[in-house]
Amino acid sequence: MSWIKDNQFIAVLGGVTLVGALALIFVGLNGRSRYNAAFDSYQNSAAAASGFERLPLYPTPTNRDGKRKALLDYREAVTDLQTTFGKFSPAELTNISPQEFTNHLKAANTEVRAAFEKSGATLPDGSFLGFESYTDVLAGEKSTGVLDYQLGAVRELMLALAKAAPTQLINLHRPRLAEERGEVWKAEPKEVARELPLEITFKGSEKSAREFLSSISKLDNYYVVLRTVRIGNEKATPPLAGDAKFDAPPAPAASNELFGGAGFVVPPDGEAAGAESAPAPAPVVDTGRVLSQVLGNEEVVVFLRLDILQFLPAKELPQP
Repeated sequence: MSWIKDNQFIAVLGGVTLVGALALIFVGLNGRSRYNAAFDSYQNSAAAASGFERLPLYPTPTNRDGKRKALLDYREAVTDLQTTFGKFSPAELTNISPQEFTNHLKAANTEVRAAFEKSGATLPDGSFLGFESYTDVLAGEKSTGVLDYQLGAVRELMLALAKAAPTQLINLHRPRLAEERGEVWKAEPKEVARELPLEITFKGSEKSAREFLSSISKLDNYYVVLRTVRIGNEKATPPLAGDAKFDAPPAPAASNELFGGAGFVVPPDGEAAGAESAPAPAPVVDTGRVLSQVLGNEEVVVFLRLDILQFLPAKELPQP
């Protein structure tokens, strides 16, 4: 203590120097920490930049122009698609009066029934093109527009089915639309078409099923997408041997037998009369039609779940 009192200036100078040294050490350590952090960040950024430079679309003028061209080509392709499917996009669906829709429904049902009757096919009892709920009540005023559009598509499908000449339309199911339930249907921002579902079950030959499936893609005014196809044989069990229907043998040709074929024949010249001969065996008929009489006559039962697409108005595409 006596030394500090005797050397106050030196003691104060030493204390200040010590504090300054400690401060410098602290600042140096803190600065080095910030430097290390900055250096690590630089290294990470440099590595990321190097990775970006190796990407195909690194933002160079050449890549920028190439990407713009690709976007313009894509926009043109989408525009062409919208133009191609534009014929399936109906004009704005305006609601008609409920009585007018009922008149359209009755006329379409009469036309379809006549077509099925002409082809020899049968319809389910009480069938009304899937609109059975409107046989005795009128449709709602806010649903007649979309219902009339769907009716036109169902009519074309049923006329195509009648032309394919099936044996029987087993079922035609049309799920109720949102408008029929008192709801409002609203398209999603990226939606380009509305799906109007339909289920058809019919029975017929393989040829009739093939022709109808082919005709679905050839409708003039409507675009239909098949979602589910199930085809089953009318018979669940394989054919049995007893199912074969053999051809009857032909009637025997006229012979020279006497007395009803009792074994006595008119002898040819030079042979003794009354000679007895063995009766000829019954002819064996082999027409090669055995398999065709057992196999291939069954009809098929076809179930289809499909969507009638109501294409929405074309969207304005952004410029790249």
